[in-house]
Amino acid sequence: MKVQQATAPELAGQFTEAMSRLVSGVAVVSARRADGRPCGLLVSSICSYSVRPPSVLLALSRSSRTGRELGPGRAFGVHLLGHTDAGLAEVFAGSGEDKFAAPPWEWDGAVPRLLGVPVYLRCVARRVFEHGDHAILVGEAADCVLDDGEPLIYFRRRLNWRIAGEGYDSDG
Repeated sequence: MKVQQATAPELAGQFTEAMSRLVSGVAVVSARRADGRPCGLLVSSICSYSVRPPSVLLALSRSSRTGRELGPGRAFGVHLLGHTDAGLAEVFAGSGEDKFAAPPWEWDGAVPRLLGVPVYLRCVARRVFEHGDHAILVGEAADCVLDDGEPLIYFRRRLNWRIAGEGYDSDG
């Protein structure tokens, strides 16, 4: 059997479609810009990295305003979104200049913290690895706030999937 190699554009399209079939949670990553204003973006490439020390790993576009603000030693927030936060996710997935105009938020030290999300982590960037058009960021958690709520799930380019059914306890 002869395997035909895909051209670069074909492979990119196939890869994008393949990754759309990977179920992932979504998070808003927030930071303080050099001019003192808040910035943030939606990420779906995020995972637990370590328990000792408590750390997360996430991928950020190197061309994003928020990605440019996050170098080693910089504080940032990770907000894991709940199933009622699809509108919030769409705001932070966009390229608007003032994404913090409508949602309730407050400063947590140097980190803009969105209020009312199920999980908030205040982190410090410890390592940044660049590859392709993204940077991989390892952030060490300095604080964690937990609230109730089912997760918002990203699957097949949709933000409205939910975990539900037998054996799932939405109360924790």
